[in-house]
Amino acid sequence: MNKPLIRPRRLRRSPAIRNLVRETELNAADFIYPLFVVPGEKVQCEISSLPGSCHLSVDMALHVAREVYELGIPGVLVFGLPEYKDDQGSSAWDPASPVQRAVRLIKQELPDLTVITDICLCQYTSHGHCGLLNETSVDNDPTLSLLGQVALSHAEAGADMVAPSDMMDGRVRVIREMLDSQGYEQVAIMSYSAKYASAYYGPFREAADSAPQFGDRKTYQMDPANAREALREIALDIDEGADIVMVKPALAYLDVVRQVRDRVDLPVAVYNVSGEYAMVKAAAANGWIEERKIVLETLTGMKRAGADMIITYHALDAARWLREA
Repeated sequence: MNKPLIRPRRLRRSPAIRNLVRETELNAADFIYPLFVVPGEKVQCEISSLPGSCHLSVDMALHVAREVYELGIPGVLVFGLPEYKDDQGSSAWDPASPVQRAVRLIKQELPDLTVITDICLCQYTSHGHCGLLNETSVDNDPTLSLLGQVALSHAEAGADMVAPSDMMDGRVRVIREMLDSQGYEQVAIMSYSAKYASAYYGPFREAADSAPQFGDRKTYQMDPANAREALREIALDIDEGADIVMVKPALAYLDVVRQVRDRVDLPVAVYNVSGEYAMVKAAAANGWIEERKIVLETLTGMKRAGADMIITYHALDAARWLREA
């Protein structure tokens, strides 16, 4: 009988050897945890479609941010639900809105935690779209100055980084110029560069109360069938001044992540979105999967595909599990 000369199993025979040859290491420093801040005090209300994630008043957001920091997770991404909505989304740049208040408090108490803020109008507008309307369509160019105002208000509150998620053409340049003109050259931009019009966002729409009141977002978010277009969008954002580029969602777009990683030198983020999270939680609740193993395998896959950082609702649990490993 001919015996194999090459035996890959030699390097799998013990945990110690497997650790030595492991190609991709996942750790808490790879994660960013989303926070949903709301008006009020002492509010910590679980979001039904995102089990384990909560709507948080500013005071409670600080408690969760402290837990994030203590687990070694380097950053939070702050979303807000406003006290009022109008057709422009003016509460998005109101310095008394929950996001601005949360940023000020978190940076005051946890100066070493990186605070990133989402820049969009959808949860602030009465119609639920991501910009100003011209009848029933989103009017790109007039929206840009409003996004700049939102970014500036977050920078003034102390944000380390702003993350435009609206998918308006040219918004990275306008935000960069607005920040620079007001002395915030050091505030970075993490751009949602390749954001797809995805069915995976369903639970987030509840979490952020941001579902459009009519139509959909297919005229500004990307067609899920397109990968080359993502590379073009990312190239444009880099030219306009983005410091980090993002692919969203993550799980069904790992091929796009790999292509981006192979072509650009900037850090690449992915967003492990609400639908991806909710499916895992639902299957685990039914006993169909082992949550811990599935989560860590999935997040490792995102990093292996080329992500430098992963925005994920699993961050707190994953950080604890990695500590125990």
